[in-house]
Amino acid sequence: MVTSMAPRVESLASSGIQSIPKEYIRPQEELTSIGNVFEEEKKEEGPQVPTIDLKEIDSEDREVRERCRQELKRAATEWGVMHLVNHGISDELMERVKKAGQKFFELSVEEKEKYANDQTLGKIQGYGSKLANNASGQLEWEDYFFHLVYPEDKRDLSIWPQTPSDYTEVTSEYARQLRVLASKILSALSLCLGLEEGRLEKEVGGLEELLLQMKINYYPKCPQPELALGVEAHTDVSALTFILHNMVPGLQLFYEGKWITAKCVPNSIIMHIGDTVEILSNGKYKSILHRGLVNKEKVRISWAVFCEPPKEKIILKPLPETVSETEPPLFPPRTFAQHIHHKLFRKTQDGLSN
Repeated sequence: MVTSMAPRVESLASSGIQSIPKEYIRPQEELTSIGNVFEEEKKEEGPQVPTIDLKEIDSEDREVRERCRQELKRAATEWGVMHLVNHGISDELMERVKKAGQKFFELSVEEKEKYANDQTLGKIQGYGSKLANNASGQLEWEDYFFHLVYPEDKRDLSIWPQTPSDYTEVTSEYARQLRVLASKILSALSLCLGLEEGRLEKEVGGLEELLLQMKINYYPKCPQPELALGVEAHTDVSALTFILHNMVPGLQLFYEGKWITAKCVPNSIIMHIGDTVEILSNGKYKSILHRGLVNKEKVRISWAVFCEPPKEKIILKPLPETVSETEPPLFPPRTFAQHIHHKLFRKTQDGLSN
């Protein structure tokens, strides 16, 4: 059995503590913006995360199809995050995926430890908790299960949960359908940039190389939610990220200088534009800063699938068609691995300078 350097957050949460350990307490400058997520979600005033109806994205009618694409483009340009509805994945399959993940997290911590990852050995797939990788040594109020789910020939099924028994079946089917949805979105985003339909998909690795990594985030109840974060503020490094959740609010987006709480939209999939597509589009599509709040009343679970290009095979840089004299390239050429390293290094430097 592999044990982590930090206790599982679930164990801490269920131990009866009234106050959280200091390494989970956010810096003073962050604390002023952390509110009660249930109150935040009820707010009707101010900007709201857009909802995009994909029903007509393949319509035979060119005008109808174009209208749908333009709405997607607007959301990708202004926000970089959206609720997708009528996305083609059945409510039943999404519910089965959520039930399977929830059942895994209902196992005892001892049982889940059999699937523990070991980051010190480079084994990142499996059950884990955030180890401090920033200079301040802060931890996030979450445990997780992380594994590659597509392409199927690159999966390591030996580390997938055996309980519940349908976990592999439903997660595999969801990954297959999500891969189709990713292609559809990338096609529309390509056309909206004036590129040929398959261009963005090709630039992020195509069917062979684009990796779908699933991270099930488990946020236990927190005795002092006003002091902690489930996930600290970040942008996703992926091309696209697709998220399901158990209808407990928590996602916040940093939009026009304020933290906006995403509503819970039934049967939707939340989609983020990641850094990879932001770079390729030369900043025309936005990778938005976001974070996760926790609460003391309900466990929150989310299922994030990150669509990632291969680490070394592709150089990410603004596509020539997105660059002009008035719009010079905003990003230097980097591999995906170099981009991740750059972000981690910059974060460490920021931590050291605080």
